[in-house]
Amino acid sequence: MAWLEYLLPLIFLFPLAATAVIVLALRNLHDARVRSPFDAHPLREPGQALRDRLDRAFAALFLDGALGPIVTLAPLVYGMGRMLFASQQNWIEWALYGALSTVLVLVFCLLLIRDFQRIRRLKLGLACELAVGQELETLIRPEAHPYYVFHDVPTDSYTIDHVAVTPHGVFVVETRARTRPFTPDGREINVVSVERERLRFPGWSERAPLLKTRQATRWLAAWLQKRTGTRVAVMGVLTLPGWDIDTSEAASDLLVISGEDLSERLIRTHLGEIDDATHGAVIAALLERAARLDDGQLQGPSI
Repeated sequence: MAWLEYLLPLIFLFPLAATAVIVLALRNLHDARVRSPFDAHPLREPGQALRDRLDRAFAALFLDGALGPIVTLAPLVYGMGRMLFASQQNWIEWALYGALSTVLVLVFCLLLIRDFQRIRRLKLGLACELAVGQELETLIRPEAHPYYVFHDVPTDSYTIDHVAVTPHGVFVVETRARTRPFTPDGREINVVSVERERLRFPGWSERAPLLKTRQATRWLAAWLQKRTGTRVAVMGVLTLPGWDIDTSEAASDLLVISGEDLSERLIRTHLGEIDDATHGAVIAALLERAARLDDGQLQGPSI
């Protein structure tokens, strides 16, 4: 029967299919998330949302790298099986198998390039968040108990990188990582000018970082007022690690800094005194929201 010539070569694909099943079963073998030995809640570190995205990016890289050779070899293996069982040789058909394998090789090469670029961007963003997180950690010391820092605070639809609670205000701290360009002679350009509505980088400008920081600030101020029943002074801080910041034309409602002296700036910036009751209520509300996120009751991708 003619149809058997197309069915029997599928036998040669069984080893490839079994290998693909093993690869799919192992794709989530690595899970970097750790849980507290005290209450089993996931432990959250600075940049935890980016860490989770980086884990998923590495899983995608593993999947594309492992499945790529299997999928690209499948047409060739099937074609060789067809050559064994076919009653006559059709060179156009063999050429189609070769062309299909070539197209699949190109597709998986593009997927791997995409994975590498995504991982590089996420690593840069994570490095910047870790640098800012370490700077914020200097706020927490025995003689400064009123200072409290939260990482990856979830809103209704996105995640705030950091929230710092001080005796004189609450600060929303957002971090943005941008690669610094070079001049033709190899000199690095790292000056960004801050305007009211946009950031002017060398060669391009962006509005989204300022917009997102203001959006997060408004959300936190409204949410804290609703939870505590008191209007709490909240200010947004946008950090651009590694950049020299020109704030001569910047608006006064946001701080845009490189992040190197972040803790000192927050200590020196007085938005208004917060009484002990309100201070405790703010920290309790943020702790409760973080606990709800750990229990899976909240979802919020990073901005």
